[in-house]
Amino acid sequence: QLLPVVAEQLQWMPFVNPKLHMPVIKFIYWSIRQLDTGMQHAAMTSTMRRLGEEVFKGVASKGNLHSSPEQSNEGKSKSAAFFKSSFMPLRFLSTLIVLKTVTQADYLAQAFDSLCIDLKTDEGKSLFLEYQCVPVILSHLKISSRGLLSSALDGLLQMTMESGSLQPFLEACSNESFFRTCSVLLRTPKLDLQILEKLCVILQKLSRIKSNKKMFELFTLHLMIQELQRTTHPDHAFLCINLNSILFNLGLARNNSLASSLST
Repeated sequence: QLLPVVAEQLQWMPFVNPKLHMPVIKFIYWSIRQLDTGMQHAAMTSTMRRLGEEVFKGVASKGNLHSSPEQSNEGKSKSAAFFKSSFMPLRFLSTLIVLKTVTQADYLAQAFDSLCIDLKTDEGKSLFLEYQCVPVILSHLKISSRGLLSSALDGLLQMTMESGSLQPFLEACSNESFFRTCSVLLRTPKLDLQILEKLCVILQKLSRIKSNKKMFELFTLHLMIQELQRTTHPDHAFLCINLNSILFNLGLARNNSLASSLST
């Protein structure tokens, strides 16, 4: 019920102390996340889209809050940048809001580009964990939007780089929802090689967690990986290495130097 009110308040953000922008954007983000499983989401589609577009574009106003129309026209332009903010925490949260609310492919593509750049930093990786971003990215891992699918996987790949955030990230992915999504993707006929390679890098990291073996088995991912290993052309060396390593980590392949080197 509060989101429509907050959406209206965004137009006044240029007149508000910039320090207050972050709490407002944070409130919007967590409110949207609370709606993930609620029936209200469909009824609020237009409000959500408007929120996302304003967060993406930023808000610009002329004059000041108490000026007359004549004075406003003469006043200096004020603006509030969210998605295009130079302050990473605000930009990062705004990016997540765009990914949750906007449907335009060009907006989403820019949001993923921004996300991937921020995730190259330790601060970005920490923010990813703080704001529990895996479900946000997961919603874009769909074969129906191939362009965004690759970008979404790029974001996850940044999180698989060796850092203090790697283990918490892998734990956040170690659930039925994530493995179910991977299973659906792997069942896609003639899946693009690049998509397959990215997905298998992530699965290789997840296969190193022993308790995830039951997840691979629950969604028959181990069988799909075995079939991929059998049918993948040897020229696709990078993919073959990761497939072998996954099977090795799951105890389904003989040890070899390539697999064992990746599994350590």
